[in-house]
Amino acid sequence: HVQLVESGGGSVQAGGSLRLSCVASGYTSSSYCLGWFRQAPGEEREGVAGFERDGLTQYADSVKGRFTISKDNIKNTLYLQMDSLKPEDTGLYYCAARLCGALGSLAAHLYTNWGQGTQVTVS
Repeated sequence: HVQLVESGGGSVQAGGSLRLSCVASGYTSSSYCLGWFRQAPGEEREGVAGFERDGLTQYADSVKGRFTISKDNIKNTLYLQMDSLKPEDTGLYYCAARLCGALGSLAAHLYTNWGQGTQVTVS
C-alpha cells in the first residue's frame, strides 16, 4: 500500500525558508499524483500545492510566488520549497497521494493516502 513520510518541518522566523520532503513508496508513480496540504489549529485542511496528471502544478493563491513544489521520480520524493515564510504559514503540513484523474490537485477529498504530517512554525 502507499506510504508517505514527511520531514523537514521546524521553527523559523518570518522571512525565512524551509524545504519539506516526502518519501513515497508502495505505488506506481505514473498512476498517482502528489500534493501538499496544511492544517492550522481550529481550521480546515487546505491545499497548498499539487501536481496534475500532465505534470502541471497548482498553488494556493496565498503561497504563489513563495512556495515551489517539485519531485524526484528516481528517489520517489516530493518536495516543497517554502520561501519568504509568514506567520500565517504556520501549521501541520501533509503530503498526500491520489490516483491521477480529474483536475483537482488542491482538493483534499480526492486524495486517498496521507502522511503523518510535519509541523511548520513561523514566528
